[in-house]
Formats: sequence, structure tokens, C-alpha cells
Amino acid sequence: MREAVHQLQQTPAESTQQVVGYPALFVLVALGALVPVIPTGALVSSAAVVAFHHRSPSLGLVLVFGVAALGAFLGDVALYGLGQRGVRSRSGSRWLEALRGRATPERLEQARARLDEHGVLVLVVSRLVPAGRIPVMLACLLARLPLRRFARGDAPACLAWAATYGLIGIVGGSLFSAPWKGVALAVGLTLLVSAAPTLWRRVRGGPEGQAGA
Repeated sequence: MREAVHQLQQTPAESTQQVVGYPALFVLVALGALVPVIPTGALVSSAAVVAFHHRSPSLGLVLVFGVAALGAFLGDVALYGLGQRGVRSRSGSRWLEALRGRATPERLEQARARLDEHGVLVLVVSRLVPAGRIPVMLACLLARLPLRRFARGDAPACLAWAATYGLIGIVGGSLFSAPWKGVALAVGLTLLVSAAPTLWRRVRGGPEGQAGA
């Protein structure tokens, strides 16, 4: 009897979380792709931790993965389309200038070389490497890569990205019975991963500045 009452109490709460949480995750991830200041990786990992502790973790994790991947993909495509307008326009655009401002010349040259060598497959790696997405996207824009070809390369990149950060959330959720502890660990791991390249360059004393993720 107590178990039945407990389930009835849990169901509305979880239903509310799902109704509000998944659309919010989608919007924030898509916005984070357009405006690269939102820690989208931490959002996905945190959502995966919460889903892991639901009564139906498998379904929740699949939804987190699908929503995050779709939001990232649509955000990337929208940003690329806005960047294309700047490339075609003689006066450029603020979106293109914003992309240029977040990619150092060194990183842009590296991205161009990798794009020439590997084609759109480099998009998969760029999505997984912190601060790697914007330089590669800018290289694609300057190479006048068609939107369709960019989208074909970006789709598996977003799937791999969502799976990676979702896995971090699963690890955090499996280590702690309290969801907030798993969220704290997942957020800490994602921030550490994001900061690792910058810290490494500072240790090496490299010339590269910070670039956008």
C-alpha cells in the first residue's frame, strides 16, 4: 500500500519534470549552439543524471540523447546559415564577425588544414574537442561548403557529442544515490574537460589565446 502511494506521488512529479525539462533542454542546447556561452555539455550531463534516477531510466536517457542531439544540430545549422549570409554579403554580418572573433588565426589555419585533409568528417572531432567547433565551422564557411554538406557532417557530430556528455551524466548518476551529487560530479567533469585545453596551453606557454567552444 505504501509503495502504491509512493508511486502515485512520484508520477506527477516526474511527469512535470519531463514536460518542462525536455523542451527546456532542447531550447537551451539550441541557443547554446547559436551563442556559445551556455555550458551545453554540462546541461546534457545534468539532464542525464536526472533521467538516470527516474523510474524509467532507459526511456529518459534516450529522450535526453535525442533532444540534446536535435537541439545541437538545429542550432549548428541555424548558425551556419547565418554565417553563410555574411560570407555572401559584401558588408559581412555580425554573426560572421562573432565567429571570427572566437577563432584565433592559428586555430583557423589548423581547422582549414584538417578540413582539406578529412572533409566534413572533421566536424565529428570538432564537436568533441573543447573550443574546436567554431574554428571548424568558420573554416567550412570560408571554404563555401554548401549547407547540405555541412549538415551531413554535423548530424553524426551532434549524435556523438550528445552520447559523450550523456555518458558523463550516466557515470555521475550511477556513483551517487542522491541526484544532486551526481549532477555536481557531472558538471564538474564537463567543466574540467572544457577547461583542459586552455590549462594545457598555459602550462606549455603556447601562443594560442582562448577560442570559443
